[in-house]
Amino acid sequence: MLSPVSWNENGVHIIEQTRLPGEEVWVDLESVEQVAHAIRILDIRGAPAIGIAAAFGLALAAKICPDQDPESIKACVQEAARILGGTRPTAVNLFWALERMQAHLTALGEVDGPRLRQSLLAEAEKIRAEDIESCKLIGKFGGALLPEEGTVLTHCNAGALATGGYGTALGVIRGAVEAGKRIRVLADETRPLLQGARLTAWELMRDNIEVTLISDNAAGHLMSKGEISACVVGSDRIAGNGDVANKIGTFSVAVLAARHGIPFYVAAPTSTVDLSLASGDLIPIEERDPSEVTHPRGIQIAPAGVAVRNPAFDVTPHDLVRAIITEKGVATHPNMAAQLQEMVSKAR
Repeated sequence: MLSPVSWNENGVHIIEQTRLPGEEVWVDLESVEQVAHAIRILDIRGAPAIGIAAAFGLALAAKICPDQDPESIKACVQEAARILGGTRPTAVNLFWALERMQAHLTALGEVDGPRLRQSLLAEAEKIRAEDIESCKLIGKFGGALLPEEGTVLTHCNAGALATGGYGTALGVIRGAVEAGKRIRVLADETRPLLQGARLTAWELMRDNIEVTLISDNAAGHLMSKGEISACVVGSDRIAGNGDVANKIGTFSVAVLAARHGIPFYVAAPTSTVDLSLASGDLIPIEERDPSEVTHPRGIQIAPAGVAVRNPAFDVTPHDLVRAIITEKGVATHPNMAAQLQEMVSKAR
C-alpha cells in the first residue's frame, strides 16, 4: 500500500509529490525546517498526511535535540510545534496532531531523555497507524453508499497520497471496488495545481482502477448528460454544522451536483471535524502565491503584472452535502451536526 509519510532511521521519509507524475522520488527529511518546507511547498499535502508529518516532525525534533536532558528536549519539541503550526492554516489535522503530541508529552511526566524520545515516536507512529485504519473504515462505510455500477467524480486528491495510506475519498472508491462494485472514476484536473491530473490519476492507474481525466469545467456538461452517478471528495476542515472546507472548486462541484440530483459525499476522519467552529464561515482560508495561477509548473500563461486571487480552499455548505463519511459512521441530514458531535466524542 502506498504510504506517502513514514519514519526511518534518518527522519521523516516522504515521496516528493510536487515531482509526480513525472518522477517518483523518495527523500528523508532530517530537520524540522525541512518538514515545514515540505508541507509549505506541497511535497506533503492532504490534511491527514500533514497531521502525520507534523507528529513525526515533533518526534524528529526530540531525536535531533542537541541536549539530552528532558527539559531541553521538551523545549525543542515546543519550538518545532511553533514552526510546524505556522505552515498551513486551513487543514485542522495539522493542529490536531500537534496538540495530541504535546498532550502526550505532558502526560509523560518526569521521564529521562531516551524514554521521552521513544514515547513521542511511538505516539507519532500510532497516529499514522490509526489514520490508515480510519481510511479503511471510511472506505467500508462509503463504499456501501456507491451504486453497484457507475461513474464517480472526485475533486483534488484525497487518496493514499493525502493520508497515511488508502485514502479518504479514494478510500471510498477502493472500498467499493474491493466489495466487487464496478466503479469508474472521473478525476477533474483541480486547478491551479492539478492535483487531480497529477496525483489522483497517477494513484488510481497505479492500482488498476479505471480512471478518466477531465478538465474542471467539463463536470457540469457530463452531469447534464447523465454520465456521473456520484461525487466523492475529501476535506481539510469540517465545521460543527457540517460545512466542509476542501480544495478550491469543490463548492462548484457541489452546486452542480445539487442541480442535477447527484449525491455529493464527503469522506474524512473525525480528526478533520472542528467542533470549535459553528459554521464554515469561521474556517480560515489559505491564500497561496499568485505564481501558482500565472506560472503553472513554471510556464507563464498570464500577462506579467496581472492581479491574481489564489484561494486554496472553498467552503461547501452542509445543505449541499448528502453525507459525511467518517471512520465512526455516516452523518446525514437532518441531524448531521448532532451525528458529527457524537462521532467525535466516540473517537476521543
